Order: sequence, then C-alpha cells, then structure tokens
Amino acid sequence: MIPDINPEDYSYDLPEEKIAKYPLPHRDQAKLLVYEKGEIQTSFFYDLDKFLRKGDILVVNNTKVIRARLIFHKPTGARIEIFCLEPVAPSDYEQVFSSREPVIWECLIGHAKKWKRGPLEMDISVGENKIRLVAERTGTKEDASRVRFSWSDSSFSFGDLLEAAGAVPIPPYLKREATPADTKEYQTVYALRKGSVAAPTAGLHFTPEMMKKIREAHPVLELTLHVGVGTFRPIQTGSIEAHSMHTEHYTVSRSFLEQFSTTRGRVLAVGTTSVRTLESLYWLAVKILKHKHPERMTLFTDQWDPYMLQTELSSGDAINILLEYMDKNHLEMLQGSTRLMIVPGYRFRFLDGLITNFHLPKSTLLLLVAAFTGDDWKKIYRYALDNDFRFLSYGDASLLLP
Repeated sequence: MIPDINPEDYSYDLPEEKIAKYPLPHRDQAKLLVYEKGEIQTSFFYDLDKFLRKGDILVVNNTKVIRARLIFHKPTGARIEIFCLEPVAPSDYEQVFSSREPVIWECLIGHAKKWKRGPLEMDISVGENKIRLVAERTGTKEDASRVRFSWSDSSFSFGDLLEAAGAVPIPPYLKREATPADTKEYQTVYALRKGSVAAPTAGLHFTPEMMKKIREAHPVLELTLHVGVGTFRPIQTGSIEAHSMHTEHYTVSRSFLEQFSTTRGRVLAVGTTSVRTLESLYWLAVKILKHKHPERMTLFTDQWDPYMLQTELSSGDAINILLEYMDKNHLEMLQGSTRLMIVPGYRFRFLDGLITNFHLPKSTLLLLVAAFTGDDWKKIYRYALDNDFRFLSYGDASLLLP
C-alpha cells in the first residue's frame, strides 16, 4: 500500500546563510553530526573511523560528474545553454563518451525560446586542434529535448569535447556560476565511471589519505548509480503518491555482490544514492523470483514496488538470486534502472548506517533520512541548525546509526 504522507510534514526553515556556497579548503575538516541510538554529538569527518566497528563495510558510489553544460551562442549573440541529461544513442554511458560518431542526448535547454530552428555551432580548442561542434534539436519529451551532436574531427570522442568545452553542473540552489575549482571539488576522490550530472555529495568529504586509512581497516565496496538532475527536484504535490520519482541507472559487478554476501558486520552506505541502489537490488531480486521468465524481464525497480510487493525474502537470499541470475545470463555486470522512492514506513533490507549531508526541505532525500531515523529527523536537523552545521552539497555531514 502506498503510504499516505503529506510533504508539508517534512519541511523546515532553512535560512540562506546555512547553505554552504563553497567547499571547505580541506574536505575532511567538515563537521560530522553523529546520531547513534537516539543520542547526538558533534565530531569531524576526519574522525569517521573512530565510529566504525571491526567488520563494518562501506558502500560508495563511484560515479563521476560530467561537464554536462554546453554554452552555445547564436549569430545574433543569444546565449543558449544545453544541459546533457541522459544518453539516447548510444544509450550506454561508456559507449556515448567514447563515440567518435554523432550522438543523441536528452537535454534541458536554457533560453529555449531563442532557439526555434536550425543548428547551433561552437568552435572548440583541444590542444592545438580546432573542432566545430554542432547541436541539432530533433524532438521533445516532456520538459526535455533530444539533441543530436556532431563534430568535424572524428579522431576525437564526444567525451573529449565535453572535457574541453563543458562546464560542471553545480546545484542550482548554490545560486552562482561554476568556478574552475568546482571541476575538482565537485567530484569524489574515488570517482571513476562518467555519467552523473550531480555529485554523490556525502563522498565529497573523503580525501585520498582518509580513504587509504579506511580501506586498510574495512572493506569498501563500489557500485555505480549515475545521479540525475531529478535529485534537485522538490516535491511540489500535495501528497507523496502524486510525486513522480525520476529514473536513474546503476551498475554493480559480480564481485560486489559476492563480497557483499560474505559480510558479517554493519553495512554503512555513503550517500543516499548508494542506499537507493542497494535497496533497488533487493526489490529487483524479488521481481526476478516472481517473474515467470526472468531472462526476458527488464531490470527495473518502480517507484512503489516495495509498497505493493508482499515478500519475506531474506537479504542473503536476495543476493543469491541476483548472482544466480547473472550466472544464467553469463553476466559480469548487472545493469538496471530505478525509480525507487524511500519514504517513512519503508523497511530497509540491507542498510545499518548512513553517511549523508543535510538535505533540502520537502525533498525525496529528506524523506529517505526520515524513513531511516523516524521522527528523530526533526531532532537531528534542529541540532544541526542550532550548532552551525553547513547544509546541502558543499555542507557538513552526518553519520546516522539508529
């Protein structure tokens, strides 16, 4: 049954001065709110390992933010911004970035009324090479447009052109233009697989030295979920049921599932995107189990699947089902998509702890935190506001251990 939840019950007053507009000079010096068994204390992110137990594992999202914003100018001087959201042809992220042939993306268009017809062109310098990039609008889908990109020199890939001409898509609530520093700062130190238009921000606090120290004491398992622009979309409906959750794409390896199946300690997810992927995997296993022909099914977790599917499948059995599915289909990587929405009343299947930043009022991310901590989310956020924690993407962090 879909929960009857009023988004207004998950709002709070967030003063503008509490929003961190820029990152700290040193990532790991962010404050860390530690919530454990109802008690709250203040620490610092560089002391995270002091709160970990022997046997704990960390699950991180190794997605990499792409330079998704391309700024074109018409001959009249009109500025048109194209924000690349999701690849259409090729639809695979690795293929689209390595492609040396024209590609098609779903995009948001800034100042779209000024681009009524015809192609847009941009000259790009890559080293000593001058390349002309051409954008042509080929159709629309809801609030997005399909844009075909082609370029004059096939010795360069589309990924090369984005690196040379694209800008980092920092969150809109920062209310500023991206700076050269954002290219590095708005990226986790373990970012690997290109595809996100927003960073999994809980991971921004780790330094290479800190990750090395943690990896020496604890397993750190990496999955990939490419974060979409929908992560910034507030709930604007009067009920949760009316809100349409965005789709995001994930990849997990066979070795990830094998290592995950052997853990005996607590599972701590770094960021809500890691949580969403883990829980989506559980419900994917449930659907594989129930499907008459799982080899033909689409690997997709819908928004309300957990609230409609009745099951007592154990977490261990769920992992085994996924591994058996991969064996039968000769897969080394499991690629799926999810619209999963985690709200209060949800029962977590894999999660014991969460490392996350402080989120916008009435956001799906705050609802996830409330699902994990219950009504104590109000106490946690009140403490953070009263003790000068910095909020949102470049803000401070929390370690939640209900």
